[in-house]
Amino acid sequence: MTAAERRSMWAVATPVAHVVLAPLTVITLVGVLHLGGGLWQILLAAAAAGLLHVGASLAGRRPWAGYGCAAVAMLVLAVTPFPGWSPSVLPSAACFPLVLWRLTTLVPVRSAVAALAVAVTGIVFTELVTWARSLPGVPGWTRPAEGGLLMLVVVSGWLAALAARRRREAGLRAERERLAAAVAGERAGIRRDLHDVIAHTVTVMVARIEAAAVTTTDPATRRELGDIAETGRDAHQGLRAMLSTLGRAAPGGPEAGATEPGGTEPGGDPRPREVPISIDAIPALMASAASPLHAVTYAETGERRPLSLSAEVAVVRTVQEGVTNALRHLEPPVEVAVRLHWSPAEVTVEVRDDGGRTRRGGGGPGTGLMGIRERVHNAGGTLSVDDGDDGWVLRARLPTKEGA
Repeated sequence: MTAAERRSMWAVATPVAHVVLAPLTVITLVGVLHLGGGLWQILLAAAAAGLLHVGASLAGRRPWAGYGCAAVAMLVLAVTPFPGWSPSVLPSAACFPLVLWRLTTLVPVRSAVAALAVAVTGIVFTELVTWARSLPGVPGWTRPAEGGLLMLVVVSGWLAALAARRRREAGLRAERERLAAAVAGERAGIRRDLHDVIAHTVTVMVARIEAAAVTTTDPATRRELGDIAETGRDAHQGLRAMLSTLGRAAPGGPEAGATEPGGTEPGGDPRPREVPISIDAIPALMASAASPLHAVTYAETGERRPLSLSAEVAVVRTVQEGVTNALRHLEPPVEVAVRLHWSPAEVTVEVRDDGGRTRRGGGGPGTGLMGIRERVHNAGGTLSVDDGDDGWVLRARLPTKEGA
């Protein structure tokens, strides 16, 4: 229940209490007057009843002010002598547990406990005063019975208010967690898309520019292309820094909250679906990455089997990540071999490079491999990375629909 809904309910409950309890109190006081009650007693009780209704009205926006008015009114009723019974059982006295309920649902628990302690103390005081004024012949059990009834009403109402408060707080926590998960998922999706698409494209662009700079015979053109390549590398480093920031914001790691196609976010909301990626796009991907200094080959063996959408996305992104890492981290000339091997139960994706002329320094580790590991794991597969003397080997095994 939202804060606006709670205010709306209180705005309805207060007028109902006024309309129902005030006339009953008037009728009760008229009856007491006919039974021999003094006029000053009737007027004092009526004033206290009016203060109770004022407290109920104040409690909507100022719960402590409303509770203070109601407590003072109950004290006035407690010290007002009435023939044969306690004035605290006036119908308008029901405004007090109503105000206590409102206070308990809004203030800290310690303050709510203090308010309950005040109420219990007031009940004990009221019954002691009434017992001291008891007329001869009044059964002794009437005071404890009345006090027990009042205690039951007040304490049970307070406990119910506390339970409602805790349910509301649990609902708010669940809503905050759902929103946090949605934000984390959105951030992870943005980070992943930037990494998988933009970062790959920039890397390929820089590699092709470097290849053109090496093959050109014009010194000015070579310098210009070198400057362009350096600018591209700077842009790539800036992009990686931004991706790192996005990754830290998502609880649980760089890919926390990342979504796979067709799933659901916490709380039951549908996850955003990714644009379907086909294995048929791999040859074009390899062709765009190749240059005179970057030999990228692709081979596929075995009979192709149907894959789940998440597994197919993982295959393509694994190839893309392996090629991108080779182009980014190795000085050309570089040879990269991409192999897909199909069996009835699984497809094996292997991206192997020859180590290039040497490895580039600096840059630090990225988050791409962690993202790929997450994708492969979510698709039911495994990922391994081997760093040998003759280059890197990125290998993923993903189940087919027949082997799942």
